[in-house]
Amino acid sequence: MTAPVAVVTDSTAYLPDELVSAHGVTVVPLQVGVGGETFEEGRERTAAEAGEGFRDWRPVTTSRPSPGSFAAAYRHAAEAGAIGVVSVHLSAEMSGTVESARLAAKEAPIPVRVVDSRSLGMALGFSVLAAARTAAGGGDLDAVADAAVRRIRATRSLFYVDTLEHLRRGGRIGAAATLLGSALMIKPLLRIADGRIAPLEKVRTTSRALARLEELAVELAGDRAVDIAVQHLAAPVRAAALAGHLRERVPGLHDLYVGEVGPVVGAHVGPGMLGVAVSRREP
Repeated sequence: MTAPVAVVTDSTAYLPDELVSAHGVTVVPLQVGVGGETFEEGRERTAAEAGEGFRDWRPVTTSRPSPGSFAAAYRHAAEAGAIGVVSVHLSAEMSGTVESARLAAKEAPIPVRVVDSRSLGMALGFSVLAAARTAAGGGDLDAVADAAVRRIRATRSLFYVDTLEHLRRGGRIGAAATLLGSALMIKPLLRIADGRIAPLEKVRTTSRALARLEELAVELAGDRAVDIAVQHLAAPVRAAALAGHLRERVPGLHDLYVGEVGPVVGAHVGPGMLGVAVSRREP
């Protein structure tokens, strides 16, 4: 019996700890700097603690893992008996994480397939879970990578932010920069498109924006079998309300995850963010 294919991702997937453990996924953390202090996302500081820097507008920076961090993860997988690794990461349009993974893959002792999810958050997380489940079922390197890619293509991400200022400061605003001129008069709904943050709709008030986010999520789900993730930053009441409504309104809902994003994404979206990822299940 051959050894399994290992699955590696990065900390911006924001997978619940119990899923990481249950599926044997290795998570390589990105780096966060707040007020001159640097720490690893998910290991040394919580999003809530880092959030104080966002609210105070202290300098917050993020950086990709080093190739050495990925090399260590791939080496550990080989030592544990894996015959290959599928490494699934946040969009290369937003971070150099994929580049670091690819550099490490060249020197890995076993074959490594690096997959650019063209997304982040639980949209990335759903892809990682699909890969891990395929690996657990005995899938080879190609099958595990293909499972990740198929789930990426079946997932859509939408989100609301209280202000575009964090995205502007972080340089991740992309096509959403077209909204800056009217930023004081709108509450923007955004999406991930082609690996970048892009404008979706302009709404006049927060309440209308949140209601519209719910409607769009319901429309994306339709009557198909779907998994949904609701993610937020310092907005647990908003997240719980949206999750409750989606439970009632999405007939094909299977798994529903609710959680807070970490400081890497938080640095770019700011407190008050509410996002939803809708992922179609395969027949």
